[in-house]
Amino acid sequence: MIDMKVTICGVEFKNPVITASGTFGFGEEYNEYAGLNEYGGIGVKGLTLAPRAGNRPPRIAETPSGILNSVGLQNPGVHYFVEHDMPKLKGFDTNIIANISGNTVDEYCKMAEILSDSDVAMIEMNISCPNVKHGGLAFGTDPHTVHDMTKEVRKYCKKPLIVKLSPNVTSIKDIAMAAECGGADCISLINTILGMAIDIHSRKPILANNMGGLSGPAVKPVAVRMVYEVSTVVKVPIIGMGGIMSGEDAIEFMLAGASIVAIGTGMFAKPDLVMDVKRGIETYLKEHNITSVKDIIGKVVMN
Repeated sequence: MIDMKVTICGVEFKNPVITASGTFGFGEEYNEYAGLNEYGGIGVKGLTLAPRAGNRPPRIAETPSGILNSVGLQNPGVHYFVEHDMPKLKGFDTNIIANISGNTVDEYCKMAEILSDSDVAMIEMNISCPNVKHGGLAFGTDPHTVHDMTKEVRKYCKKPLIVKLSPNVTSIKDIAMAAECGGADCISLINTILGMAIDIHSRKPILANNMGGLSGPAVKPVAVRMVYEVSTVVKVPIIGMGGIMSGEDAIEFMLAGASIVAIGTGMFAKPDLVMDVKRGIETYLKEHNITSVKDIIGKVVMN
């Protein structure tokens, strides 16, 4: 028998495959393709303090080996999630991970406090959002800001706190260390890479917002590299994501240092992708006579 259990931050995952926030809604739409109980955990759609309508369309554009999106965090707000969505989700045998986004540190703190009194297993803080008090520069691009922000939110967060890193930085290691030093219990990466696509006939960007986040297989080599780099400088567990389409892809991330892997864009093409990824991981472990998935975490052999 293969042991697929992984425990991070005191939370046990029955398998190491979760969903990436922003790609899974609140799970209802996917349940008919692969039951929510199949996942080790579910990262629900990014939440904001107040409801958001998101950006105007077009806000998704297909690109070679991926998609660009500028959905704009469309969501019903954290209060609605706690009152209406969480009661349904807690009936499933899986960990629920809430993802929070805000324009000020105060908004993040309020959401962490609200969600700490709910049944979510962990809270993931998306630091790719613009800091409106500092000219709109994303929170996650400056190590000092990341440290101070994490430290402040940590005061209000009673659940394990995940900090989700943006790849749009000079040094991912500096950002990760700042988050850990500020009190992060776990690091997740990568978020989307900023990109752009142009309609050559209209000569205008395809996305109404001009630019958007690139995700899918095109970003996987960057994501694997960043997971490995972060694993060399932090002691907290890592959740790896970025272009996972198979069990083999997931294995790469785990060898690089991820304890848990998140699937996202791939589910747009294959809504039951979780089944393929889990089977692929189990097959790999059997072929290499490994009895526990934990035994491959961080076991890459560098040249």
